Amino acid sequence: MAVESITLTQPDDWHVHLRDGAMLQQVAGYTARQFGRAIIMPNLPTPVTTAALAVAYRERILAATQNHRGFEPLMTAYLTDTIAPQELLAGHQQGVFTAAKLYPANATTNSSHGVSDIKKIYPVLEAMQKMGMPLLVHGEVVNSEIDIFDREAVFIDEIMQPLLQDMPELKVVFEHITTKDAVDFVAAQGENMAATITVHHLQINRNDMLVGGIKPHLYCLPVAKREVHRLALRKAATSGSNKFFLGTDTAPHAIGDKENACGCAGIFSAPHALENYAQVFEEEQALDKLESFASLNGPNFYCLPLNQKKVTLVKESQQVPSSIGEQALAVSPYKAGETLDWHWVSEQ
Repeated sequence: MAVESITLTQPDDWHVHLRDGAMLQQVAGYTARQFGRAIIMPNLPTPVTTAALAVAYRERILAATQNHRGFEPLMTAYLTDTIAPQELLAGHQQGVFTAAKLYPANATTNSSHGVSDIKKIYPVLEAMQKMGMPLLVHGEVVNSEIDIFDREAVFIDEIMQPLLQDMPELKVVFEHITTKDAVDFVAAQGENMAATITVHHLQINRNDMLVGGIKPHLYCLPVAKREVHRLALRKAATSGSNKFFLGTDTAPHAIGDKENACGCAGIFSAPHALENYAQVFEEEQALDKLESFASLNGPNFYCLPLNQKKVTLVKESQQVPSSIGEQALAVSPYKAGETLDWHWVSEQ
């Protein structure tokens, strides 16, 4: 018998890019209307490296989402080669920083201030391990000799495995995993390691981006991989394992910045994130596992309470608009112009 509706504990999004300024005002509400909390990425043009910067950014987010009562942005610190351990840890103790984010230098958007050599921040990571502060990892090596489709697998061998050997109790989230290699690696680790999975990596492979002409709105980093990897991600997400949870990595760019000779990386999936995740879980005959993936596993890993609200999705088609926003800031949402099978209808 076909499922016509599903009610879940309100989910959280454990990986979000909200940008700043006018773009923040334009996109933040899409995340806030579906999710109770969101881990906010710190890679602004001026990276969020201090508690004061994080507090100020959080206030801008709250102002942009004031129509969505109860939404809670969870702030993160941007790790640099020279970040002071005391600044980071004080921010965590004060409840400002929920976690810290490792961007390998120049790995993705606004990552030029990132870490050039992980050994340079070992004192910071050792302090985080002692405090139980989660490390969020963009898991790609940045080396011109490494094929872009192999960056994640090489990162596991060269960076992640040695790090966990040196700091076996460090709490780590391997973010937006894209390969079977990452699925197998995370599954083999202890309870101190988990991973987020985006909806677009569950739904597209590299053919979708490249065959029949380049689709700039499907270009993201880490880039979509072969079909064997997409299938491994789907199996992991729908398995019921508590080591995998929802993180959209929604990352808006203006249409002009995507449809460009050097288009920006990022997929804006926030407007219909839950509907697309529901589609995946239905296709895998695993709708009974959606609540764990979307609503339970993340809070449990971060040692946070579950949301008290409920959200409902119904089996009702809707069309994704071709664009969101106006003029120079207009953004093309994920699956623009397509029809979705599910519709987010309410929270209670």
